[in-house]
Amino acid sequence: MKSSTNHLDATDRRILEELQRDASLSNVELARRVHLSPSPCLARVRAMEASGLIRQYVALLDAGQLGLHLNVFVSISLKQQSRKALQAFEERITLREEVMECYLMSGDADYLLRVAVPDMPALERFILEQLSPIAQVEKIRSSFALKQVRYKTALPLAPT
Repeated sequence: MKSSTNHLDATDRRILEELQRDASLSNVELARRVHLSPSPCLARVRAMEASGLIRQYVALLDAGQLGLHLNVFVSISLKQQSRKALQAFEERITLREEVMECYLMSGDADYLLRVAVPDMPALERFILEQLSPIAQVEKIRSSFALKQVRYKTALPLAPT
């Protein structure tokens, strides 16, 4: 890996593709799949970890099997958009376990949240007990995912 400019060669891309598919691969198996010996393969992985390109390794869980049947997109508009108001909102919202993603947006809403909850009563509690009391919040709108058409965690890797 050429870390100074963070450009990836074809071997780095193959390593990343394999790890995005299955991060539990042993280094020996990963090396076999990308046609390297284990030592240089591990050195490349460690370099990508050290540079921050590989941030962490996680297990992807099935939300339905955990009883989290509602995937809700919540648009939040704040009373004001000062740096202090944005920071205060972000500090509060990042503490909530049910908030899977939070984005500062352009357009009509200030924030878009993706929230995972088991059912409507849990969503109601989240909105009434967690979102509504935040002083900066002016408007809350919710939309429900009826069906997950596509979900992926693997990032597209540009060709060399």
